[in-house]
Amino acid sequence: MAEHNDFGHWGEELAASFLRDKGYVILERDWRSGHRDLDIIAMDGDVLVFVEVKTRRNRDFMDPEAALDYRKLNSLRLSANHYIKSHHLDNTYRFDVVTIVGSLFSNPEINHIKDFAVL
Repeated sequence: MAEHNDFGHWGEELAASFLRDKGYVILERDWRSGHRDLDIIAMDGDVLVFVEVKTRRNRDFMDPEAALDYRKLNSLRLSANHYIKSHHLDNTYRFDVVTIVGSLFSNPEINHIKDFAVL
């Protein structure tokens, strides 16, 4: 696996652990709908939560959440819609973002943005 893939996987593992510690129940990881994917699907009480994880080594280029452009947000919305329909769900749902800045060898900064606006 390429180094950037390992780094992204590390970030998703850290995000899942962070969410579990906050009481979330992880339902799915890396759920795929064709070429689209959802990083983490979880339950926060009775709310279905689609979580996008953005991991960066630093903020030199941009803040991690700034990578969520129109195209990515639209892809998340379409993937979530497919997940809801394919699982016949009628839960309230929301989109969260977990950003991680740092590395395995540092104390990474974790930021959880609840109810991130997705078109």
